[in-house]
Amino acid sequence: MNRRELGTSGLEVCSIGLGCMGLTFGYGPAADTGEAIKLIRAAAERGVTLFDTAEAYGEANEKLVGEALAPVRDQVVIATKFGFKNGNFATGLDSRPERIRLVAEQSLQRLQTDRIDLFYQHRVDPNVPVEEVAGTVRELIHEGKVKHFGLSEAGADIVRRAHAVQPVTALQSEYSLWWREPEQVILPTLEELGIGFVPYSLLGKGFLTGAIKEDTKFAENDIRNVLPRFEDESRQVNLALIALLGNIAEAKQATRAQIAIAWLLAQKPWVAPIPGTTKLHRLEENIGADNVHLTADDLERIEAAVSKVQIKGDRNTVA
Repeated sequence: MNRRELGTSGLEVCSIGLGCMGLTFGYGPAADTGEAIKLIRAAAERGVTLFDTAEAYGEANEKLVGEALAPVRDQVVIATKFGFKNGNFATGLDSRPERIRLVAEQSLQRLQTDRIDLFYQHRVDPNVPVEEVAGTVRELIHEGKVKHFGLSEAGADIVRRAHAVQPVTALQSEYSLWWREPEQVILPTLEELGIGFVPYSLLGKGFLTGAIKEDTKFAENDIRNVLPRFEDESRQVNLALIALLGNIAEAKQATRAQIAIAWLLAQKPWVAPIPGTTKLHRLEENIGADNVHLTADDLERIEAAVSKVQIKGDRNTVA
């Protein structure tokens, strides 16, 4: 697999990483631990070097990532996140310095490692100045417990303020063919500052693959049950985008998912998406996008096609 540098940080990763959230959180029942470990190891064997987890995905998530990657620890980049009270989305934000330090120690143990390669603030905490957050991570970097600092779903002003205290290596935010807001301010800011971009939900939580139909039902604890874009009315409207993607994919002898990922890779050389999956064949399909080359004409066709579709429904910010 091709490799990319996240901005000008010196941190080199594979062009397509693996988001591990869905293995235990957010999309119905957790995957079998043994099968999840097999999947992560299969990704590493196929050249994936960037693996993304978080305290808020549950202790089991970090533990399985740590166990799976222990044999190849020095060949991979492990990213995890802090920022919620008791590591729970539902209990609110908490990026106090003492909390950041506690999460770092707990994550190191669960991940079976002596350093966190990329430590993100999961969400901006309005009660803690980002300068204080950046300063705390800077201390952890000086102590050797963290290698790089990241932010998630932060606006341009927050990125600039944090970067002035401790250089930000990467911003992780939602970005895809059906959520393009980062193009307005975020991407120009990151390019100016030399910061990498790690898109999540790049396949629209499965929607852009074409696997979700008008009548698709989700498990009871699947977050898509409460997302506006997956409501019946929105889904019917948004399926128009899937039809257009299918036409483009057929012309390139690729899948819709591969076109969506290849489109992201074509945006900037410092963009490294992290699609998630629980299935080996989907993993192979996703990383196969690294071999799909979109020409300038292809990108113009995609732009023209997407511009014809008005996406309906708000997106969420949980990831």
